[in-house]
Amino acid sequence: MSEQSLYEKAGGAEGIEKVVEYFYHDLVLKDPTVNQFFENTDMDKQIKHQAKFISFALGGPNQYTGASMAKAHEGMDLQPDHFNAIASHLHDALAHFGLSESDIDQALTKVATLQDDILYK
Repeated sequence: MSEQSLYEKAGGAEGIEKVVEYFYHDLVLKDPTVNQFFENTDMDKQIKHQAKFISFALGGPNQYTGASMAKAHEGMDLQPDHFNAIASHLHDALAHFGLSESDIDQALTKVATLQDDILYK
């Protein structure tokens, strides 16, 4: 039997949606370092969109049809402390739902490859 993907370990589409809901509602929106970036955001739409992106990033099906990372973050002038806060919250959300540290490290390594497309735009 083949090893489970991170997507499967996170519970597939349903599990990842729960991770993303927790990520935003319990962590990101309560963090003054980054919550201002979501003041005028339709959070239901954002959660659905982000769940598709995270699913793909964790090895699930590619259902992500949003803008490129550079385009999506254009004009936000995100700095390393913003990126690090989001990465930390993603770590904590994945841990909250039972992923191992090695699986979380693997997921965050994938997310880190997007840093150049997100920062200073």
